Amino acid sequence: MRDTAFSTEFRSQLDLLMRLRRDVRRFRSDPVDEAALARCLATFALAPSVGLSQPWRILRIETDAARDAALKNFQDSNTDALAGYSGARAKLYSQLKLSGMQEAPVQLAIYCDDDTTQGHGLGAHSMPEMRRYSVACAITLFWLRLRAEGLGLGWVSVLDPARLNRDLEVPQGWHLIGYFCLGHPEAVSETPELEQKGWERRRAALPIEIR
Repeated sequence: MRDTAFSTEFRSQLDLLMRLRRDVRRFRSDPVDEAALARCLATFALAPSVGLSQPWRILRIETDAARDAALKNFQDSNTDALAGYSGARAKLYSQLKLSGMQEAPVQLAIYCDDDTTQGHGLGAHSMPEMRRYSVACAITLFWLRLRAEGLGLGWVSVLDPARLNRDLEVPQGWHLIGYFCLGHPEAVSETPELEQKGWERRRAALPIEIR
């Protein structure tokens, strides 16, 4: 049986990949190679999912109508969010770039099918939210593979999900996990942009409690 431990060099590269993953909001306009995108999307099949339900559902947002609707959704939601801050925090928020929707060549809306019968409910009877966690796990693998291919991903969370669902005409049982911008990043950094801009700082240590 093969030793399951990877080399020190591999572990170092994996650590670097995770540090460089970053949430990207500044994209170059050059197109994404379709073969590279297909390799990245293939990671969904490798992801864990509760009961092997594979509940992820992916919409590629390409038409002008769909993109315009998503962008207007973000702009309105961003205006509402700004109104919730005041003083210096409001000024800083207004200066943040929170979406690459106007530049990113590829945009995806990723959903969880809460009504899926695949997996026969295993592990989801007591915790149905596990299906949504499964989609989040799959997105994480996708995100890392994109970075390995020289691509970046930006998760747009300033959105009205119900409005987006209506605009994209998604089935009733689908729950939005995230809207994503994808492309070649303008720059690569180990430091989150929100930390660079002074919005928040990462914890120096991981808090672990004992029970």
